[in-house]
Amino acid sequence: MGDTVPGDAVTHVLGIDSGGSGVRVAVARAVAPDGSAGQPPTWSSPLTWSSSTPAAVGDRGIDAESLLARVLPAAQELLSEAGARRLGAVCVGAAGMATLGDDLRARLPDALADAFGVRRLALAADAVTAYAGALGQRPGAVVAAGTGLIALGAVPEGFVGGLGGTGGDSGVPGAHGASGTDASATGASGGDTRWAAGGWRRADGWGHLLGDCGGGAWIGRAGLEAAMRAYDGREGGSKPLLARLEAMFGPAAGLPGQLYPRPDRPAVLASFAPEVGRCADEDPVAEAILRAAARHIAEAAEAVCPRLESSEVALTGGLFRMGAPLLMPVREELSARLPGAGITEAAGDPLDGALCVAAALASDGLRLPRDPALLSIV
Repeated sequence: MGDTVPGDAVTHVLGIDSGGSGVRVAVARAVAPDGSAGQPPTWSSPLTWSSSTPAAVGDRGIDAESLLARVLPAAQELLSEAGARRLGAVCVGAAGMATLGDDLRARLPDALADAFGVRRLALAADAVTAYAGALGQRPGAVVAAGTGLIALGAVPEGFVGGLGGTGGDSGVPGAHGASGTDASATGASGGDTRWAAGGWRRADGWGHLLGDCGGGAWIGRAGLEAAMRAYDGREGGSKPLLARLEAMFGPAAGLPGQLYPRPDRPAVLASFAPEVGRCADEDPVAEAILRAAARHIAEAAEAVCPRLESSEVALTGGLFRMGAPLLMPVREELSARLPGAGITEAAGDPLDGALCVAAALASDGLRLPRDPALLSIV
């Protein structure tokens, strides 16, 4: 809507990440491409602010007024500290943007324009900023796993028919390195008709009752079930997991009375997932739970990953801090199901992804697909 950043200009960009664990804000100096073909913008190490209090949710979904009341003063302070003379673009990534973002879409554009004079705003689901933080604008799939689990795959704009097209490097790296991935690779033999129109593909993320298979709540629930089986003397039980249950929650027979009334049941279930990881080396039941979780994670990645020679798969989110007990079987499953895809470390988190989108938007280089529910430009 506003002017793009001139090729030799230096501007600042603002990234906002609103999720269940709180709100974070970052300001970074973005340098536009120098005009060379395929060169993505870069940005300096950001200045950041965070609050552990999540955005309020009201009748219209995520409450814009409460979010702005915290974000605007924090952003003003960061911009002042950075010595910013202009703000080129903003990206707001929010959990629930697709279903709870009506108030944000209605009020943020004018509020941010009034506060900062910015006319380029991206509103994104947190899964999109997780994708951008992990892979930039390169084609592939990202599995984001914490309490829940969602997989998102993308073919950036510029691929002919979504597959087999040509184009430059579509990565948008931070200041610490370039993308290093050529996004112009030819599509895999046989093609992938699911991507005929490019865009996004999603798998899972349906919540702990209907899905989130392989996520923290799923692993924790499976571990607690195995513990209760051991308590009953049923097949498939795990005495090590029963011991962990009793250490965390007290007598096993009292667990239902503790768990079922809780409004945060998914988080309580997920809190037991690390205990499953700690038992996996010596307990075959715990090991089997993590191998089953790894299959679910790989299935989600397989469902959304575009079949391109340049496709990558990245894993992001707190669940993967469990380390080798989960990561080793996940990598084995991914290698078996997606032998042509590169398995890579996530470059950054959703706040980095918000800066990535804002920097690309500021230089008119945003190639991630627009989608009314996932990524809109206003």
